[in-house]
Amino acid sequence: MYSSGEPDESSLVPVLDRRSFVDDICFGSETFEACLATPDCLLSRFQECRISVSFSKSLFVQRKVGFLSHDVSAAGIAPDAKKAAAVTELSFPASKKGVQSFLGALNYYSRFIQDFAVYGVALYQLKDADFEPGGDLSAARRSFAMLQQRVRDAPILRHFDRGKDVHVTLFANEWALSSTLRQEHEGKLHPVRFCGRVLKDAMMNYHPAEKEVLALLLVLKVCYTQLVGKSIRVYTRFSTLEWVHKSKTLFGRATQFAVLLSPWHLVVERVTEKDCAFAQMLQAGLTSFVDLDESLASVAPPSKGLPNVRLDPHMLYARLPTSYSGHVLSFDGSAKMEKHGGYGSCSWILWKLPEWTIVIAVSAYLETTTVNLAEYAGMNNGV
Repeated sequence: MYSSGEPDESSLVPVLDRRSFVDDICFGSETFEACLATPDCLLSRFQECRISVSFSKSLFVQRKVGFLSHDVSAAGIAPDAKKAAAVTELSFPASKKGVQSFLGALNYYSRFIQDFAVYGVALYQLKDADFEPGGDLSAARRSFAMLQQRVRDAPILRHFDRGKDVHVTLFANEWALSSTLRQEHEGKLHPVRFCGRVLKDAMMNYHPAEKEVLALLLVLKVCYTQLVGKSIRVYTRFSTLEWVHKSKTLFGRATQFAVLLSPWHLVVERVTEKDCAFAQMLQAGLTSFVDLDESLASVAPPSKGLPNVRLDPHMLYARLPTSYSGHVLSFDGSAKMEKHGGYGSCSWILWKLPEWTIVIAVSAYLETTTVNLAEYAGMNNGV
């Protein structure tokens, strides 16, 4: 049409909602009559575009078909049984290259593995020296076995239904994050897709609530075409996410997160460890994200030998015993750059413990300052 300058006068409508990849096309419908109508449109379009089809390689009117190493049926999408079985029968590799080959094969099916990145980080961090005599491969072997078990237990992912509500569960720990897209079927939240990735060194020191925001941004990016324009119910362990999404007085990374989340309509629901009602909503066989921390101790990656040794999360934040009685001072400061005026402000709050009542709360305007000087001013004035 564009090369000849003539309009396309075909009466055929575009064939939408079909899975295709290069020369592989998969289509289906809820009724037999609708399945017959789709090939008519496809074959007419092939004839119009001069595309040939091998009928000896084609399958029609099947309850389940193999498509790009996946088993596709009305129930959902599952990994190819033979290829998944081959992965579970592999022995632990004897070299880093062998581990990379295993992860490459497994990464293709990562959408079926709950918390794939969380369990696989110990394998990603392996070096050639770890396979030499004296190397510690204990955590890597446990992760290898756990991932193989996850492949064996891989659930059938439901087809995304734009007519149903969307639910997203988030999880993040010290070294990785994951998120799960779910929809309700038969009174249970069934998975549609699992997403996850390993955290970079700079992100490992983020607060767990900030990591959960990263997990949410990941699933919004990966599943954008399904989620755009939808209202999304998000389940989180922290109340920070709702504050970031709705607050108008933010600073630092929270401002960046708020900008990235602003186009989305989110309904945030906090879930606690003792929320039995939420656990009962999940499909059987899936681990509740609020209970996942306890099962990860055996696959925690070793920090020895890493370029940047990660701090213990308990050392990153000040802690006081619950029985402490006295006063606590908190302070902060911010400033504009010199080309924007160089002015700033600082504030300080004096708390009375153990009731956490405010004794005094003050803020001050600073005419010329930097970020460091503003924070020092908050500390000095508070003291």
